[in-house]
Amino acid sequence: MNNQYDMFCYQCQETLRGTGCIKRGVCGKLPQTSARMDLLLYAVRGVAAINRALREKNLQSREASHEVIDALFTTITNANFDNDSLDGFIRRAFEVKANLAETARSHGISLPALKPVDFQASPEEAEKYREITGVMAEPDEDIRGLKQLAIYGCKGMAAYARHAANLGYEDETVYAVIENAMAETARQDIDADELLALVLAVGSGGVKVMDLLDRANTGTYGNPEITTVDIGVRDRPGILISGHDLRDLEELLEQSQGKGVDVYTHSEMLPGQYYPAFKKYAHFAGNYGNAWWKQTEEFEKFNGVFLFTSNCIVPPRKGCSYLDRVYTTGVVGMPGTHHIEAGSDGKKDFSELIERAQQCAPPEAIEHGAITGGFAHHQVIQLAPKIIDLIERGKIRKFVVMAGCDGRFPSRDYYTRFASALPDDCVILTAGCAKYRYNKLPLGDIEGVPRVLDAGQCNDSYSLVRIALALKDALGAESINDLPIVYNIAWYEQKAVIVLLALLSLDVRNIHTGPTLPAFFTADILKVLQQKFGIGAISTVEEDIASLIG
Repeated sequence: MNNQYDMFCYQCQETLRGTGCIKRGVCGKLPQTSARMDLLLYAVRGVAAINRALREKNLQSREASHEVIDALFTTITNANFDNDSLDGFIRRAFEVKANLAETARSHGISLPALKPVDFQASPEEAEKYREITGVMAEPDEDIRGLKQLAIYGCKGMAAYARHAANLGYEDETVYAVIENAMAETARQDIDADELLALVLAVGSGGVKVMDLLDRANTGTYGNPEITTVDIGVRDRPGILISGHDLRDLEELLEQSQGKGVDVYTHSEMLPGQYYPAFKKYAHFAGNYGNAWWKQTEEFEKFNGVFLFTSNCIVPPRKGCSYLDRVYTTGVVGMPGTHHIEAGSDGKKDFSELIERAQQCAPPEAIEHGAITGGFAHHQVIQLAPKIIDLIERGKIRKFVVMAGCDGRFPSRDYYTRFASALPDDCVILTAGCAKYRYNKLPLGDIEGVPRVLDAGQCNDSYSLVRIALALKDALGAESINDLPIVYNIAWYEQKAVIVLLALLSLDVRNIHTGPTLPAFFTADILKVLQQKFGIGAISTVEEDIASLIG
């Protein structure tokens, strides 16, 4: 079946015709890159299966767990386009798998009877084995869709687990959920009911890992505070840091202070502005630009140096002026850029990047003004008495959760129009880069409470859950579904998938998602999700305002 296509990938929202990319990824991923990612994921299924068996005897390998999460993270949409980098991941995966197998044999533990456990290949053979390793190797479309739903949820979990681990926060139960799911998806005899239960177990793991990352971020850098962020520029050379990893932000700020350069946040790094620990850096400037997909246009005007700490990096246009000024780190890779590895002590040396920035011209302004954020759970719960009073007096009718991702397709203008059309007594709760569709609209406030409450990054969707649970207790509601909260979530990639699965595991119902439903939601899968959770697609702004708000 794989031989019909040069590749097959349907993990993101912008796949070709909404069904799957078969010649080249809409993201820019080439077939040979896609084949390497398939091989890597197949290899770590074997790693996960053996480590799961060792875990039963308390002999699990932390190195193996790290290999699994890093492999999952580097294959997430718009993270790694570098075949040489992926080849390194593949070789390490097979090496770790061999070491695990030797450990199992030395302790008399039988290896799991799963195909990826015994499978061996080199990176150069990736395209040769597509029929075995690729998505389409599973012939049944419902089983395939559920397996991929579990794997994509694990990719989101892995991203958050890596960011937490970078701050010294790890949880073996999180690794166990990921490894169990990856091993189970290697089973050929697994049925749809088992897979649906597995998907919800991954969702429960998503709640755990987002809680872990929340504790890592706030325990290290303090609780986010309400902050007004400048979106203009200063008159010194700049470094633009993008992605999600706050430790990378901290190390960059520490190493660049006093060097005559300013550091700006971009896209999902904007919430770094809200943490009190970073406010001591006088050279920590504002936020430059908008969501990730506009970078090929906006980076031309920044003039400085760029650091990508996670997805989403976009292959630059041919003839762009900035490719040689792009630096990547962690699981990110892009041909033609500079990669910074951590040293043996886990720290990173950004001196080359900083020296390069010192030689650059200051950024060119692309907008002026300011935006306000920092409404994570700790801050909003402090505002709870005022919010409850506004609810009880009828000043706030509904909270609308509009978390998730942004993307290129014109259909995403729906979210701007939806936010603009919301009645004045509705408040938006947001997290993730979806905010860029409406966080600069003049929506005003309700007696001092802004009508857009930005909790932060996509992982900070957990904050929205904490806020909802606090409101449930304060209002004496029996269920989270009895609150004046509705859900209209935008998805693009796998971190939005784990947010959705986490909400479903908490039995949150009647979630609308868009701008289109995932291609891996077959008709039968969607039917089950609609019956169990009332999940549905967006329609028109007018119809959705009527159904969600009334």
